[in-house]
Amino acid sequence: MSEKLIVHNPMGYPPQVCGKPLAARLASLDGRTVCLVDCRFDDSDILLKSVQAWFAEHMPAVKTVYKPIRNVYTKDDPLTWQEIRDKADAAIIGVGH
Repeated sequence: MSEKLIVHNPMGYPPQVCGKPLAARLASLDGRTVCLVDCRFDDSDILLKSVQAWFAEHMPAVKTVYKPIRNVYTKDDPLTWQEIRDKADAAIIGVGH
């Protein structure tokens, strides 16, 4: 066996990750709109509809909007993110189980 064998590492190379600061916390959610964003991961719709029911029962002064992204969770959705920036005061991103 004088044949040269080339082996590739299947782990690949992780991308450079840069941290971003969190958004400023609102003093109160009363009278505000919270977008419940469904990233279409397994059962995230069930989770977010439960969160929406919780808000309706415990914080009725908060308006919640259930908002599924336009594509699957592996694809970015700039239109939805811009719509949330324009129309909501806060967002909860649901990823299911």
